[in-house]
Amino acid sequence: MRFFISFLFLLCSNLIWCQSSNDSWKVGFSYGTGNAIKNTDYTYTNSSYKVLFYKKWRTYKKIDFSFFFGPEYNHASHQLLNFYFVKPETPNYEAKRDAFMQLKTINEGVLHVGMTVQKKISKRSAVYVLGSISPMLTDTETERLSKGFAFCDILALGYTLDFKYFALDVRPSFRHTSNAGLNTSNAGFNTKNIELGIIFCTIKKALLESNA
Repeated sequence: MRFFISFLFLLCSNLIWCQSSNDSWKVGFSYGTGNAIKNTDYTYTNSSYKVLFYKKWRTYKKIDFSFFFGPEYNHASHQLLNFYFVKPETPNYEAKRDAFMQLKTINEGVLHVGMTVQKKISKRSAVYVLGSISPMLTDTETERLSKGFAFCDILALGYTLDFKYFALDVRPSFRHTSNAGLNTSNAGFNTKNIELGIIFCTIKKALLESNA
């Protein structure tokens, strides 16, 4: 967490506010929170801290297509509720039931890679769809997901509002984590989330605009 905060501070020291509506490169910072989609098997709540770099690819019929990438730190709490989720055919299942039904803290690191499709709905505001399938590392074994490498899939619907020097960003999303069968436990977690953020452009872009 200290590393993540230090990274944000260093990055901010190399940024300047500017109007984001026409930038080809942008950077966004966001905080998100969420919980498991209603079920009787488990609880899962999470908080996330994210930095995303956006690069506009093209505009087609006033719709902007952009790629993005960037790191996320996700901190979650999880507890198994359904005693019978761990089946008797699982090796050492009784001990695993006892262990998995304890409340756990999970730390996840994600490197997001994805795309946004955005449409302006007024001079200052726009809506967009965001999608990504990204590699992830998790530090805790659970009954639903093995420790180690996995994938984080996100589908979101967002809204941005431009101000003179920055843009505010809000997006509700669906998040799924699993490992595509690469490890034994692969049921994964499904959560609904909401993220709030702010978007800036790079200092290079701002200087180019100021000299125009």
